[in-house]
Amino acid sequence: MGEGKGVVMDGRDIGTVVFPNAELKLFLVADPLIRANRRHAEMQAKNVDITVEEVLESLTKRDYNDTHRAMDPLRKAPDAIEIDNSHLSETQLLNKAMGYYLDALETLAS
Repeated sequence: MGEGKGVVMDGRDIGTVVFPNAELKLFLVADPLIRANRRHAEMQAKNVDITVEEVLESLTKRDYNDTHRAMDPLRKAPDAIEIDNSHLSETQLLNKAMGYYLDALETLAS
C-alpha cells in the first residue's frame, strides 16, 4: 500500500529489503512439484521443449541460490502472511489476497 496507498509489488525481496515497512506483506509458497508442473505448462504453451524434471531441477537450484545468497537472501518477513497456493486456483488465491488487503485497509482506517 505504500505512501499514497497505491503500490503493489511482487518479488523475492520486496517485503524484507525494498519495502520492509509495508502495511501488508504476502509470502506465497507452493509445493515444488506443483510449481514445476505449473511452470512446465507455461513453457509447453510457448512450445519450449523441456521436461517437468528439468523444470523442477531449475526451480530447486534457483530457490537454493536465492535463499543462500550473501546479499539479501530470500526469506519470509517476520510480519508477512504466508499463503500456500499449492491447491488454490488463481481466483481463489486472488480472493484470499484481497481478503487480507481489505482487512489491512480496515485496520488502517481504525
